[in-house]
Amino acid sequence: MPVWTLYGISRGIATAAGPEQDGAAAQPGVLGLPRYHAERCQENCRACTDVCLPGALSLQSGESGERLALDYGKCIGCQLCTESCPNNALTKTEDWAFGVRNREDLVWAEALKSAPAAEVTRKIKKYFGRSLHIRHVDAGSCNGCESELQALNNPYYNLHRLGIFFTPSPRFADLLLVTGPVTYAMRGPLMETYNAMPEPRWVMAMGTCAVSGGANGGGYSCGHGIQEFLPVDIYVPGCPPNPSAMIHALLLLLNRANQHVQGGHFAR
Repeated sequence: MPVWTLYGISRGIATAAGPEQDGAAAQPGVLGLPRYHAERCQENCRACTDVCLPGALSLQSGESGERLALDYGKCIGCQLCTESCPNNALTKTEDWAFGVRNREDLVWAEALKSAPAAEVTRKIKKYFGRSLHIRHVDAGSCNGCESELQALNNPYYNLHRLGIFFTPSPRFADLLLVTGPVTYAMRGPLMETYNAMPEPRWVMAMGTCAVSGGANGGGYSCGHGIQEFLPVDIYVPGCPPNPSAMIHALLLLLNRANQHVQGGHFAR
């Protein structure tokens, strides 16, 4: 008997809680991306920006001096900023459901200007209903995202129960799921895969590298994510995003889950 079967029987765990129930933590006990409390931020403090490797945190000049700018699309969840902040302006959380439809919703805004996530187009419901087929392309990933993607098909997450399946052929796919920053060598195969998909088709940027290029973005071998080449419909940051975050983003695309992050603010 496989080890995971014995573990599940001994712990009484069969399958993850239903991800379509908003407010339920489908990934309990797992650290997510840090939460920013602007009211605690000390002016001109550089403690967090000095340790942020991917550049998710930076200082921007304004009328009241330099203020912190936070881009979740570049964050890898290393938690160094939360450990270095002297005023707890950045705190550790279990916020993991960061799937968004607009890239700007991953950038923290002083005033929450982003409108709530709009209803997904009628085409989604008309053509897919409660079913979706995915073609995954590794465009230069370190394979961290792939290890989490593989977990989606195990008995605990059980992606098939949601009517979502992976397909080896782009000609049968509805969604192109891309991981990695898109290295120069993978641009051609990525575009060939996208062009082979039938209309209507959608694109998901999975992981910080696909969203913004990650820590290696703009280097000698890759760019700043897939939005430079393809129209992206769903962004999912994280290094890597956990399986529950991936499921939430897929359900968000199908209009079966709500968007939790708007203008960089996390709220249920």
